[in-house]
Amino acid sequence: MSSSSTGLDVADVSDPALYQHDTWREPFARLRDEAPLHYTADGPRGPFWSVSSYELIMKVELDPKSFSNRADLGGIQLNDIAPNLDRPAFVSMDPPDHTPRRRAVAPIANRTSLRDYEALIRERTGAVLDALPRGEPFDWVQKVSIDLTSMMLATMFNFPQERRGELMYWSDVAIANLAAPEPLVKTEEERYAVLQEMADAFEPFWRERSDGNGGFDLISMLANDPMTRDMDRAEFIGTLFLLIVGGNDTTRNSMSGGLLAVHEDPEELEKARADRAVIPTMVSEMIRYQTPVIHMRRTALADTELAGRHIREGDKLVMWYVSGNRDETVFEAADRFIADRANARRHLAFGAGIHRCVGDRLAEQQLRILWEEILERDLRFEVLAPPTRTYSNFIRGFSEMPVRIVD
Repeated sequence: MSSSSTGLDVADVSDPALYQHDTWREPFARLRDEAPLHYTADGPRGPFWSVSSYELIMKVELDPKSFSNRADLGGIQLNDIAPNLDRPAFVSMDPPDHTPRRRAVAPIANRTSLRDYEALIRERTGAVLDALPRGEPFDWVQKVSIDLTSMMLATMFNFPQERRGELMYWSDVAIANLAAPEPLVKTEEERYAVLQEMADAFEPFWRERSDGNGGFDLISMLANDPMTRDMDRAEFIGTLFLLIVGGNDTTRNSMSGGLLAVHEDPEELEKARADRAVIPTMVSEMIRYQTPVIHMRRTALADTELAGRHIREGDKLVMWYVSGNRDETVFEAADRFIADRANARRHLAFGAGIHRCVGDRLAEQQLRILWEEILERDLRFEVLAPPTRTYSNFIRGFSEMPVRIVD
């Protein structure tokens, strides 16, 4: 339990074990009902405000002049960025610094890019599905989610496909919880050392592509844009960190969460089998239902009021997307997966406003094609055991999910 100024005793929603054990729904239902803006005064992760309702999350999200992302104020996660290991990226900046840096990479997921990627994604997806073992269990996370996501991430960076496993490792290290039972890294210094190795691996590509001729990949875009071509080492690391994690975790974990959702509610997948036009809406509902990014944090820039409560300058506000996406005032029967939910696209999983995920449509495209190709082959999957979930209060992820193809 956590101590609060509201007098409400509720499970500590910042505890990563809640998400590893998938037991977060009840405490958030209580918060939304009784204290949608709730102050934890003395929790193990320090004092912070929990913003748990859809309405209040949107108010904070859409007011960057009051609530900051800045790295020097702690950044976008509940736990502050270690001040001696600062790694600023544009997601951890406010305007005016944020805007031109985001603009530098935005073309990677514009409408023209999505059209160009369509055939490649479909070809790869079909090949992955056709190669899955028949008649024996396999790990969906490794064989499908990670394989497909890593191929696309390598394409976005024009990084060697045969080395794409390195991208997954760097992503996992970047968001690893140091207090996990078996952490990938045990200290911030160890994490930063791995991220230094990541930067070293990318530097040759940066030098090769900074000639102004540039290909259509994230490194070429950054190396030739006036706002990003002269990034210092810390910002270079932070930007790689952001783009690798952003291009990986949402898609990867929604692929796994989506399969689990239709396994638990198979009649919902039948809606898409009967009418393929349901697939885009079903994909949005999978992203809402999974909510791969559990929270984002902001820091109050000045004393202000929110929902009748006094917010002090420097206070942390944690927007619990995982709770906002289960808000019954917005999503009827919010704890149910409904493939043709009319307002599924209103979900908060990509954020909102100036910090909305820059690759949101690319993630949707990859998920849409995956389910189109599954249904085209009439593949049916059975989840054989509860998935193994990651120990994190930031990314709602999966490390293993055993499945088999049903004949």
